Amino acid sequence: MVSSPYSLSSFRMISTVNNNPSFQPTNSSPINLGSRKGLSVSARMRPAMAEATSSLTYQKFVHFALEETRKHTHLNPSALQERFGNLSAMDGRTQLQVQSFESPKIRLLRSLSIEGSDGMQVLDFAIFPRAEFDLPIFCANFFTTSAINIVVLDLNPLHDVISQQDYKKKYYTHLIPLGLKYGELLPWGGRITAESMKFFSPIVIWTKFPASEHKHHLLYSAFVDYLKSWLELMDRASGETDVSRIMVNLEAQHKYLTWRAEKDPGHQVLRKIVGETHAKEIIKSFLFSGVDELGSRTFIDYFPEYKCDDGTVNQKRSMIGKSFESRPWDTRGEFIG
Repeated sequence: MVSSPYSLSSFRMISTVNNNPSFQPTNSSPINLGSRKGLSVSARMRPAMAEATSSLTYQKFVHFALEETRKHTHLNPSALQERFGNLSAMDGRTQLQVQSFESPKIRLLRSLSIEGSDGMQVLDFAIFPRAEFDLPIFCANFFTTSAINIVVLDLNPLHDVISQQDYKKKYYTHLIPLGLKYGELLPWGGRITAESMKFFSPIVIWTKFPASEHKHHLLYSAFVDYLKSWLELMDRASGETDVSRIMVNLEAQHKYLTWRAEKDPGHQVLRKIVGETHAKEIIKSFLFSGVDELGSRTFIDYFPEYKCDDGTVNQKRSMIGKSFESRPWDTRGEFIG
């Protein structure tokens, strides 16, 4: 569902489910999501702040994304739409909307948006290319309460931009000015683990800010510019015909999905709201669809440093123990971390 696809320690703040007495789980089917509180603010301020943020929804983002993408390609409904299109909230007030499509160059375009009655909002929007294309993965993960916004917006690299300079030059060098522009307007949000860096590009926006109409509109502007940039890359992309290169792309996307499905902080939130079974279903079969179909390698196969003595996955965010307090790229897009 939710917030960040990466090991961002700041997202731990959303892991506590709302203790609202109106949250009364009734049954385990269909898949239900309940509301939860945001960060604590004073009782006097909370109603006014919730009212202010309730008018700033993410539906505008989704509407733009679909309309703009349709200008570049024909979108067909994905089979996931029928399977997950009727998610409902246990509290009867939280609104959930699911969108999923595919196209000749897009394996999956999917969106999950949530609007809670307490001002909580979530947008998890991504576009995954087909394996014939080494395009980046468009990623927008926004979490909002009446007190704060937590944001990740990026063209996640399919291949390593730190060691593969040709890939960085192909997709990111000309976009560095765009990243610098929004990096100034939406400053770095604090610590991020070293393991997560391989899934970020030099133009990533990782930020936190108090809820405000100005910042919301600024985020929308960034979303529009980043999506347009991705669609331009898609338009210029030529399909790979070399089977070996296609397999490399396929494995890279499967590795990405495997990391996200295992380490996404939203799992603990979903588990508390819908139970372990439904949480896994949403994460593995919708948000990160393909993790069970695109490859057979496991999380431990890709990331053996996380293997415990008993063969299970270590739940630590970081095994390296290193994090970045500030943006680890310079103004030329060179990694300086």
